[in-house]
Amino acid sequence: MRNRFDFLWSLTLVLGMAGMTAQVPGDSDLYRTVLALDVSYFTAYNTCDMETQAKLLSDNLEFYHDLGGLSTSKDEILESIEANICGKVRRELVEGSVEVHEIKGFGAVEIGLHKFYNSQEPDSESKPSRFITLWKQENDSWKMHRIVSLH
Repeated sequence: MRNRFDFLWSLTLVLGMAGMTAQVPGDSDLYRTVLALDVSYFTAYNTCDMETQAKLLSDNLEFYHDLGGLSTSKDEILESIEANICGKVRRELVEGSVEVHEIKGFGAVEIGLHKFYNSQEPDSESKPSRFITLWKQENDSWKMHRIVSLH
């Protein structure tokens, strides 16, 4: 429990500092890398490519969802996506909404807006919701380490 408290406290500090520290420029290598990772993950999410999703999720993943609570099992998250999302829900990034902030010696935090569309309700309107992803870099590999989804 202490680790989760530490994470949430650290995240609060990061978000508070995000308003005081400059995000990396949109033409920087880090920004392009994080945006490409986001596109890669959510292309896999939208097409039910479970193998790619599994590769991009950390084994120590923590997923915080304001409506669904905390999930810490990568396998259970993937099973839930396959059972409840595949072929039913599509995610779109809100263009121009992404901020990327470097976390020295760790990776980066991505903050942005996205929309979800339910294929079973094609005429429903999707309102943008905020997400925060902590990307952890290990050698040349990047993983989604912590995810916060706020509706």
